[in-house]
This record gives sequence, structure tokens and C-alpha cells, in this order.
Amino acid sequence: MNILLIEDEEKIARFVELELKHEGYSVTKSYDGREGLELALSGCYDLILLDVMLPHLNGLEVLRRLRRSSEVPVILLTARDAVMDKVSGLDAGADDYITKPFAIEELLARIRVALKKRAGTGTQPTHELEAAGVTLNEERHEVKCQEKPIELTNREFELLHALLKNKNIVMSREKLMDLVCGYDFAGETNVIDVYVRYLRSKIDDKFHIRLIQTVRGVGYVIRD
Repeated sequence: MNILLIEDEEKIARFVELELKHEGYSVTKSYDGREGLELALSGCYDLILLDVMLPHLNGLEVLRRLRRSSEVPVILLTARDAVMDKVSGLDAGADDYITKPFAIEELLARIRVALKKRAGTGTQPTHELEAAGVTLNEERHEVKCQEKPIELTNREFELLHALLKNKNIVMSREKLMDLVCGYDFAGETNVIDVYVRYLRSKIDDKFHIRLIQTVRGVGYVIRD
């Protein structure tokens, strides 16, 4: 497995490189965003570890440009701890992120999950899900309400998909994070609340329906 590590802090980059090589991964390093983007676009990598705060081109911009032509799994490395910074990274197309300082065991686990999740992409059967006049078509990645199209980000789509696929089942925030992001997001589940607000503003409020219901102290549910 080939991993591209884009990290401007040389001590961190060297430490991560040594640990990854010890686990059997092949590692290419870059210390700035512009060079890292060029490597990402020209090389053949199975996963990219991408720092957010980079010289010449920040990590989020690298990710946005990369996503125009590549679906390679990307894990963000960030010192930032604000919910909206994390939401911005996920909306830009990140598969996961980890906040510095991190334990190498956690990073390795997230790498394994990201690789496994991406390897399974496209293997699930496609079909249409529906509730309260809202339809979600997995194959076309399309959502409509009352036959009118709704523009959603990837993470909003994934959250709506998880709720519709488990219709009439109350889903905890922890379970939703696991389904949407592919790993246990313990301690950070308020990100789900942010995405629920976004979905409600685009669907519930706009079309005057009550699609996503809150179950106090538990999580969320979509019911028939």
C-alpha cells in the first residue's frame, strides 16, 4: 500500500513515516501544499495523509482540487479542534480526520478503516429510499422532495441515507457517526447535530414537513 504524507512539521512527518514503514506501508513525503498536490495528482497512492495548515497551499484547498479528479481516501491531520473546521474538511471530501496530538495506534486504525471502506465502495446494491415525500436514489446520488431536486453535500447525503435506510429505528449520534464516517467518533458526535440542522433547513423548513425527528437523550429517527 502506497501512502502520501503531506505534512510541513518535519519531526511529525518523520515519526509518522517510520511508524507507517514499520507497518509495511510505502511512504512518500511532501512538506508543502503545492508540491503535495502535484504528487497526489501525478502519483498512484492508496491513501493520503494531509495536514490542514500547509505553506503555499492549505490542506483544504489541496483537498478541493484533488477531489475534482480523484477519489483516493484522504485523512486530514489538524491541530484545530473547532466543529466547523471539521465539518469544512468533511464537506471538502475528506474521508476522516484526526486531531493533533494523536496516538499512532489511532491513526493506523483510521487508515485501515478508510482503506477498507473505500475498497467496498460500489459493492452495495443500489435502490431508492423514501419517507414523507422525500426520495433518495443511491445509484444517481440524487435526493428529491415533492419531485423537486435538493442539493446536498456528500456528508448530508450520507447522513440522510443512513436515517432513511434505518427508517423507524432510533439512531444514536454515535451510530450515525459510525455509519456516515466509517469509524467510532466518540466525543465528537455534535458534528451530527450540525448536519441535522443543515438537512432540516434544506428539507423540513423549505418543504414544511417533519422528516427528521429528535429523540431526546438518544439521537434521531425518520418515521413513516
